[in-house]
Amino acid sequence: MRVRNPRTGEYDFEFQECSPETIRSTARKLSANQIAWYRSGIANRIAVIQEWKQVLISRKELLAGALAEDTGRSWETTAEVEWVINSMDKWCLVAKNFYDQHNEWIPYPIVTVLSPWNFPLVLSMIDTLPALLSGAAVMVKPSEVTPRHVMVLKETIDLVPGLNEILCITPGTPAAGAIIADTSSLICFTGSMASARKVLQAASKKMTPVLFNLGAKDPAIVLSSANLEMAATAIVKGSTTNAGQSCLSFERIYVHASVHDALVDLLVAKSKALQLADTHLLKGEIGPIIFEKQVLTINTHLEDAFASGATLLTGSRKCEQINGGYYCKPTVLVNVTQNMLVMQQETFGPIMPVMAYDQLDEMIEMVNSSAYALGAAVFAGTEEEALAVAQRINAGSVSINEAALKAILHYGDSVSFNWSGVGGLRIGPENFSRFVKKKYFHF
Repeated sequence: MRVRNPRTGEYDFEFQECSPETIRSTARKLSANQIAWYRSGIANRIAVIQEWKQVLISRKELLAGALAEDTGRSWETTAEVEWVINSMDKWCLVAKNFYDQHNEWIPYPIVTVLSPWNFPLVLSMIDTLPALLSGAAVMVKPSEVTPRHVMVLKETIDLVPGLNEILCITPGTPAAGAIIADTSSLICFTGSMASARKVLQAASKKMTPVLFNLGAKDPAIVLSSANLEMAATAIVKGSTTNAGQSCLSFERIYVHASVHDALVDLLVAKSKALQLADTHLLKGEIGPIIFEKQVLTINTHLEDAFASGATLLTGSRKCEQINGGYYCKPTVLVNVTQNMLVMQQETFGPIMPVMAYDQLDEMIEMVNSSAYALGAAVFAGTEEEALAVAQRINAGSVSINEAALKAILHYGDSVSFNWSGVGGLRIGPENFSRFVKKKYFHF
């Protein structure tokens, strides 16, 4: 498999995809070792994960370097590696507390994790770590778009005695992912709705349960009483981190008409202050569009917006190709309407469409009309006022006067509503229970 570099556009990396027989052979090996892994007890599993953590720390720069090559961005990569390492302590504590209280729960034997390209390390480990600690064996199929970091990750696994007996990470195409999923007893999938339908159809043949984390169209809501400086800072951060390639990204902004112009002025000024990291990895804050096919989606949404009357205040009319990579500047749009693609479908770019509202009820109806309902944020003068609106928003988690608090706070619970996903809590402590089943004994 040849892999494209998101910064240069060149296909400068290759990896060998595992054959179907190798995948099935690995699954049999993991299955044979899983019972001993579970019976070794939670204290042993924690000790193994803690040993892996130390190895990851010792290889942190190598891992971050490979991940930066995969994604073309810098500071988000450092944060991603740190997030995963720090989360290991959290999951160990959650697992210990869980098994201290529940001895009658048993894990799904083989868990398959199918993870995407936008946060390749976090979005694989967020399911892998609790699954391992539950006592399951895990097979991970990261995206074929971002496989470089997997090679470093596999080296760290081999340095921990026994870990490669119950954990396998291998990049590959969706075809390889289908074979891996066919061998599992539980599937964790993060990705698009179109791919999710294929996974669900395949899983239904064996009635394999699937945990989905899918698309999003998170709104930011700014009330007339909000601190506009604080709101604008959070919105720009929440819309442009990872060049908007995040399910937690703000993709539509509703602001009260009385403060619309003032907020827009702040958004424009803060957006203009951000630079593209085009000529050098560390030059600016906005990295490239990681997956080439995503460029078409972003451009299509922008073209539709402009054709329907939207006004560009700052940013890009379309993604620009610079030195072989594709980049999109932080983009502020006004005169947008609810029926535009940029307000309806997941864009996955640093686009901030701003829409004014007068009536609170009308705005809430527009917010809740989305097919997606992952997260949201409300900005208001008081927490009480913000909470009153947040309680009416159909979303799994709502941040108050900040962006994506559930990701910033490792212990923040998260659940997906509507088409954003299926399978209960994902980030918080209760997520651990997704990987176990309760066994009853009757006398």
